[in-house]
Amino acid sequence: MRTPTRDILVLLKNEFASQQSIEQEVECLNHILMQSESFEQFCIAHELAERRRITSKPKKILRAIRFIELKPFQFLINKN
Repeated sequence: MRTPTRDILVLLKNEFASQQSIEQEVECLNHILMQSESFEQFCIAHELAERRRITSKPKKILRAIRFIELKPFQFLINKN
């Protein structure tokens, strides 16, 4: 898996931290964020509401979010 390009602001209490320790901290943060931003976690945290039913099936959720906008009468519900 490649590392995503993102801006991360890391605040440290220790001003004597080495560049290597800072890079390790950023790498660990990237790893945590990549796991939490996965499609699997997205499907766990959302439900797809259609006209007459609500589904938690990952296949249907991923099919619905392929496009920029959802179809009419489709809504993503965040379970958090």
